[in-house]
Amino acid sequence: MASKNTESRSWNTEPVSTLSGVSAGGTRERQLHKLGIYTVGDLLYHFPRSYQDRGDVRKIADEPDGEAHSYVLTVVTVPSAATIRRGMTLIKFRAADDSGTAEITFFNQYYLKNTFPVGSRFRFYGKLSRERGGAKLSSPSFEPYTGGDMAGLLPVYPTTAGLSQKMISSLIKKAAEKALPQTVDFLPDTIRERRGLSTLSYALSRIHAPENEEELDRARRRLTYDEFFLFAVRMRMSREERAKEQAARFTNVDMKPYAASLGYELTCAQKRAIRDIINDLCGHGRAEGNIPMCRIVVGDVGCGKTAVAAAAAYITAKNGMQAVLMAPTEILARQHYDELSRTLSPLGINVTLLVGSMGARERRLSLAECRGIGAPRADLVIGTHALIEDGVEFDSLGLVITDEQHRFGAMQRAALSEKGGAGVHTLVMSATPIPRTLSLVMYGDLDVSVIDEMPKGRQIVDTFVVNESYRQRLWAFMRKQVEESHQVYVVCPAVGGDDDMEEDGEEDDGENADVLKSAVEYARQLSEEVFPDIAVGFVHGKMKGAEKDSIMRDFASGKIKILVSTTVIEVGVNVPNATLMIVENAERFGLSQLHQLRGRVGRGEAKSYCVLVSDAAKEGSRARERLITMKKEHDGFRIAERDLAQRGPGDFLPQNGVIRQSGSFGFSLARADDEEGMERMKSAFSDASELLSSDPSLSEHEALRAAVSGTDFGENTIS
Repeated sequence: MASKNTESRSWNTEPVSTLSGVSAGGTRERQLHKLGIYTVGDLLYHFPRSYQDRGDVRKIADEPDGEAHSYVLTVVTVPSAATIRRGMTLIKFRAADDSGTAEITFFNQYYLKNTFPVGSRFRFYGKLSRERGGAKLSSPSFEPYTGGDMAGLLPVYPTTAGLSQKMISSLIKKAAEKALPQTVDFLPDTIRERRGLSTLSYALSRIHAPENEEELDRARRRLTYDEFFLFAVRMRMSREERAKEQAARFTNVDMKPYAASLGYELTCAQKRAIRDIINDLCGHGRAEGNIPMCRIVVGDVGCGKTAVAAAAAYITAKNGMQAVLMAPTEILARQHYDELSRTLSPLGINVTLLVGSMGARERRLSLAECRGIGAPRADLVIGTHALIEDGVEFDSLGLVITDEQHRFGAMQRAALSEKGGAGVHTLVMSATPIPRTLSLVMYGDLDVSVIDEMPKGRQIVDTFVVNESYRQRLWAFMRKQVEESHQVYVVCPAVGGDDDMEEDGEEDDGENADVLKSAVEYARQLSEEVFPDIAVGFVHGKMKGAEKDSIMRDFASGKIKILVSTTVIEVGVNVPNATLMIVENAERFGLSQLHQLRGRVGRGEAKSYCVLVSDAAKEGSRARERLITMKKEHDGFRIAERDLAQRGPGDFLPQNGVIRQSGSFGFSLARADDEEGMERMKSAFSDASELLSSDPSLSEHEALRAAVSGTDFGENTIS
């Protein structure tokens, strides 16, 4: 039965430049584009990353607890302005309540000099400290105090350089005024009432401007459910569409030559995965015909997924068709090329590389091999995003393999498959172990093969948890590893201070950026002060691809001995000579992410180590419990189960950063951290299945069909 919601009309998908204060092609529009905001609807779906409880008003005389609170104060002295050193100004005055007086200071905000006349009242928000001279508030947020009708919960948004919290809030308010009256609720009334969910317009209104925690919780429950529900509907519909296609039916292939070429014995888990793939490709046991394979191979770091993918490519080539493997980075593509060439070339399989850094002549030869014109035809093509560029054509593409599937948008994977036409087989690989209960939900549109067994001889990486007092010993251990001709990774959670602070001085979820190890500053310190005689490199995800790949190649070749990085090296990089992984501010990472980082070492024959550094993970805290789990546990699937129990499914669900691609199934709020959140996810999947059973094409649910396609849902359709 179609939805009969009273909310009418459709999403407002007008360009964000239709809002006052945003001109087409102007600076403000470009800043919004950096956040993935292109339409008025995108603004409404730019959710706060946290909230400040400014309704929690304290007194100056209250004992400071290290947390930010509100203080309603009256200005009692005329603000003074001074230049304390070149380029830095200081505004200072005193303000009081009935319990005492505090000194208020603002750095580099000279324009505030005339904002605080004596006798005026403000609500200040910040961390109160007690130093010599009394109570102090440094650079607090503030607003004129107007009485009891002031908002208690204030949203804090993801932002970018030049775009302050106040600007974002103002634009979102304008977007709400423009779009919410036109909102159509895509969720059928029957589902909404069964689950006790609010209307969509209520949820979008209250997520940005909640009066209290109850309203915020109600909005979050609806919007979280929406993300799960739309994801489930898209997956189910994708699977149904795939079932209508027909792929080339492969014949059985003698796998003995392939197994012999490896030089080692495949594990039982690898053999099971290969059997699954053979059954898919050859249509064994499928009465409905040979529908295209759409399988994911999930396994722990170092479990041998690449050998399984190579087996799939071997079967494809022996059936006269081409396979292509797309990797997220050039260095990973080149690693695959080197490894698979050694394995498959002696078997008569022509392996070709296609990456963006190739010269014109080299690229022309690779393109010719892809098409099989004027050159030996490629049986397996390995590359990066260059594979989906215009001009790349294949002679008879039969299998598409994507490595680290979560690093690619759905549109990128689809673009590669489309180069082979309908019926292309698809194999995706993920090095993130997924709890079995969650994999049934996450991979509802895929058949799953789990590699839960490690190859013989894979070493255990010794893991240690230390605090800042170990710094000198840690540096000495780093030097020892380098002197023994090994290499070291150092991972920091922050690129640099500017990347972790809001433009208007808001704090990052209660943590000051200056307590985080900045990769930029730490790399400088190591190279200039600690190890001036050792080659130290630095890489982060915001670098241009060519620069990043160049640094990674230098590390892989041994030119760089110590590599300071953000989590850009979390997956894929294979440097067997690296024996030490150091993770700074380790409490900032989830268990599964720490396990991925640890998996970068222990890949060679030398003994390897992982050191988790944290001053913030206090005894008895949940953060400390996570780090101790890493010290004791090395099985990726058990770690994933622990992570699911401690943090919920957020770390496992597909994330797209701030840019929302149409059809990419991204989550913004779906990060349930308890049993209730998991039940909400299961309910959404159950409801989606029930609805599609009665209306598989969504012909009776026009608004839902539009939301699923992204055409009328306020999502950015610019890839």
